[in-house]
Parts: sequence; C-alpha cells; structure tokens
Amino acid sequence: MAGFLSPATREQIRAASDIVDIIGSYVPLKKNGANFTALCPFHKEKSPSFNVNPHKQIFHCFGCHKGGDVFTFVKDYENIGFMDAVRRLAERAKIPLEFENTPGAQESRHLKDQLLDIHEQLTTRWQNCLANEAAGQRARDYLAKRGVSAEAIKLFRIGAAPELWDDTVNWAKGKNFPIETVEKAGLIIKKEETGRYYDRFRGRLMFPICDEQGRVIGFSGRVLSGDEKTAKYVNSPETPIFTKSKVFFGLDKSKRAILDAGFAIICEGQLDLIACFTNGVQNIVAPQGTAFTDQHARIIKRYANEVVLCFDSDNAGQNAIVRSLDHLLASGLAVRVAVVPSPHDPDSFIKANGGDAFNDLIKNAAGFFDYYLKRLCATNDIKTDKGRMQVVRSMLVALRKTNNRILIDKHAYDLTFQLGLSFSSIKEEYQKIANENTERPANSEDILGESAEPVAKIAPPSPIELHLLKLILLHDELVAAAAQNLDVIWILHPHVRQIVDLRFAAHEHETWHNLAEFLDSCESPDQRNLITEAVAEDRKIPNPETQVADMTLKLRNQFLDRQIGVLTQKISQPQIADDEKVSLLREQMQLKELKRSPLSPLEK
Repeated sequence: MAGFLSPATREQIRAASDIVDIIGSYVPLKKNGANFTALCPFHKEKSPSFNVNPHKQIFHCFGCHKGGDVFTFVKDYENIGFMDAVRRLAERAKIPLEFENTPGAQESRHLKDQLLDIHEQLTTRWQNCLANEAAGQRARDYLAKRGVSAEAIKLFRIGAAPELWDDTVNWAKGKNFPIETVEKAGLIIKKEETGRYYDRFRGRLMFPICDEQGRVIGFSGRVLSGDEKTAKYVNSPETPIFTKSKVFFGLDKSKRAILDAGFAIICEGQLDLIACFTNGVQNIVAPQGTAFTDQHARIIKRYANEVVLCFDSDNAGQNAIVRSLDHLLASGLAVRVAVVPSPHDPDSFIKANGGDAFNDLIKNAAGFFDYYLKRLCATNDIKTDKGRMQVVRSMLVALRKTNNRILIDKHAYDLTFQLGLSFSSIKEEYQKIANENTERPANSEDILGESAEPVAKIAPPSPIELHLLKLILLHDELVAAAAQNLDVIWILHPHVRQIVDLRFAAHEHETWHNLAEFLDSCESPDQRNLITEAVAEDRKIPNPETQVADMTLKLRNQFLDRQIGVLTQKISQPQIADDEKVSLLREQMQLKELKRSPLSPLEK
C-alpha cells in the first residue's frame, strides 16, 4: 500500500503530528533547554539519554543510538510496519489516505468510525452502570468477591450490562445512533418474527476488548446469574472492526512489557490476565477463549520469540495447550508451559499464593516437550503396550513438526528412559512416522526461531566524519561548495558515505525540502540513527565554512595516506619486478605531492 501514499500526504501527516505531542503520549518528556529528554523507551537506562528535538521534529537516544522522525518512533515503539504507523498517525490527525478515497473505501471507513464511536460510548455507559447504578450491584458484589481492585476496574474499563432486554436498544436510540449500525456492531439482535430488536448483552459483567491502539472494538460479557443453561461468556460476533482470531485481550496494555521481557505469557481468561497484570506480571495476553490461531501466533511473533502457555489446570485448558503447538511452531516461536497446580487457574493461584509465587511458576516453566511427555504419560497407561505405543506415537508426531534434529534426538532419548525402550526402536518408529508424510515443513530451518549467522556490526564513524555530516545537514548554504570539493570515496564509514552522497544528490536535483523529509527517505535504520545522532544537539557551530574546509582537507589527506600505505606495502614485496616497482614509486610520489596541495577555496 505504500505506493498509494503520495509525498504530499506523507508531509501533511507529518506536519499534523508534532513529535513532542506524539512521543509525549507514550513516555513522559521533560523540557531541557530547547529540547526534551526522557528515559529511553527502547532500552533500559537509569539516567535520560533520549532526546526529542521539536525544531527538527526528530528524536535520538545517545545511549542505544536509535533515532528517526515521528513515523519511525510510532513504528518502532508499537512494533508495527511503516504503513500501519502512517495509518495510525493519519487517523489521529483525521487525514484520509489516498487509498481510502474511493467511494467504497470511504463508506467502509465511515462505518468503522461509527462502530468505534458506538463501542467507546457504550463502554462509558456500562462503566457508569457498574459504578453508580442499582443495576450494577450484582456485578460490584462479584468483583469484590473475586478481589478485583478499583484500580484494575478503572484500568480495564470493566462495566456492567443491566438485566434488561432493551437497555442498549433504548440507549442507542437516545444517542441517535442508527439502529441498523448498532446491529452491525453486534450489540443488539433483530428478532426475525417481529422485526424488533433486543440486547445481546444482558445482566453480565462487561470486559471491553481493545485493539493494539487501545480502541474498544468488541466486548466479552461474563454471566453473573447461576443459570447453568446460560453460556458463561458471550463475546461480540465478528464485525467490520472485530475479528476474534486476530485479537488478544490486554495486548494494548501489555505490549511494552512483552518487548521488555522478551517473551509473552498466554492465559485463558480476562480475570486471569487482570490478576496477573495488577500483581506485576504484565507481559501477558489472553485470546478470546482457548482457541489459539496462526494469526494469534503471528501477532505475538512481532513482539517476542518465546511464549509461556499458562492455561487452566482442567482438561479443557491442558488440551488447548497441546492444540496451540502447531500454530506456535509455524510462526517460529519457542514454547514453554507453566502448569498451575490443580484446582487453580492463574487468578485463584495468585489470590492464594501471591504474584511472586506466580512469577516463580513462569520462570520455572518447562519446555513444551518436557511438559507434553509428562502429560502423555499421565493420560495413558504406560504399563500396557497400547499406552506406551500411544505415548511414543504422539510424542514423535509432535517432535517431527519441529524439524529440529537436536530437539528430536534429545526427547527421543527421554522417551527411552521414561518408557524403558531402546533408542533404536524409537528411531525405527520415528522413521515410520516420517515415511507416512514425506513433506517437510516450509522454512524448516527457521521453525524454532533460530537465527542465521550473526551480522558483523559496523564500527561507529570517526568524529571528523560525524561532524562533517552534522554540518552539511544543518547548513544548506555549505552543500554546493562541499559537493564541489569533497569526493565521497574519501569517507571511510559506509553509512556516512551513503548519507553524504544522498545529500549531494538532493542538492543537485533540487529535491531537498527539509531534514525530516530527508530522514524519512533514508530506508536504512542505521542511516536514520546516524543522521539523528549528528543533528540532535542544537549547539551553535562557530565558523562552519572554515570547519567544512578543514574537515574536507583532512578526509582527503587521510584517504591519500591510506592509498600511500597500500603502495608502500606492494613495493616491499620481494617478488615484485623492477619496472613495476618504479611505476609504484612514481605513483606514490604523485600522491605525496597531491597531499601537499591545497583544496579550492569554498565558495558560498
């Protein structure tokens, strides 16, 4: 979709998205001279090295060297793609994107905006019912019994739907929302026989379900009566803004904690998550029900490479853990399992033992296959041939999905010890299973998130090169003369060389408009980080023309010294022919002579 976004629209969005306002909505900023500072949200630090420059509309951290513009910040902080960052900033600024300007797209966008507005206002209505109305008393009593604090109720915006058939219907009419739109939101249902509408959620504790931006897109309602014929939970149906398989409860609040921890805990229910979150375990999410999809796995993979499954201790919860494996492996996630002692779920375990005990449970979570072998042995009679065969087959079928030889060998040996079988018999059985389906998983080398060869980090640029970069980015009037005298091959650092080359090209083709736009045009994060590092500080530079001339001369001479050094090394080789040595000596003298000559004076 990036091709549909014109430079003019991008600049309109940037102009409407003041970087101080945007970053300040994520982290607390403190005024420091002309700039703002904060503790960096991208790495752990005790003293602030994160710098926001309102004049240049950029940020830079002098600790981890991450930097960029407002699009970069939203993209990196939210861990989303560039176009998703653009879309979020455009929505915040109420700026339509080009690909949303067709009649069908505009209609769809208008409907989504209406649905979001209805969900937001109904959330507030149900919050008020819980807090202040007699209809919310049963819900208040239930939350008190479950030990849910007032802070948690406020943070997760928990509410109560009155035990009435037409409360939401009448509320929507009073707000002048089109009744058909409220039906599309899944909040009311039309009775076909009479054509009348009635409420989907009645007499329930209401949990708003939010997207990753924190916007309410659906609801999950827990029954408060003791009627066993009534479903314990009722969720919103799929709507234009809510797809059950693509949404986690709590992710809008836990995503930063997941990024910081490096792994995500996945639990079953809203109350489990709320109990964990309010007791300090905040890197946690919950799918809507126990069904875990490949889309859920891909969402988690954006934030972490490992998950810890912590479902209820009953059979339904434990079976859901096993069903989740395929989706998790396919996304390249490593999997551990934390088993809550029966008869607890995470919520009741924390109530009984505290947050620290639950944290220990997570830290000591076993690898998936250690857990799975233990469960298979507990649910099959391993004293019988049938039971042992079932354990072996189930374990080997699951192991084969990893396509990881180390895991397969390790847990095949575990099978031999657990069941008293020979390794050769386990190996033979594995081969039979492999022959049943000869297809290997796609991208098998990456299934457990194993990384390729580490890429060597490039050393930082020299102070001279970094300062030159600062000068030509902050002083437009010096660029023409610098381009005339400076050959970019003199610059040693590859990223500085590329940036300088781009700046000279922007001058030549008259495409330079401002620093923020230039920064946005650099595709490499390393280039953007270098640019923001070079220009982040606003100190006045004395005699910039003289400094550019001096540094250009130094860079040329350093380049010539390197060339002279290469020639010296060649000349010293014993096998070199006399005529070639004479030629090399002549070339070396020319370079030394060139080094003594001045550069042309810089002209404005």
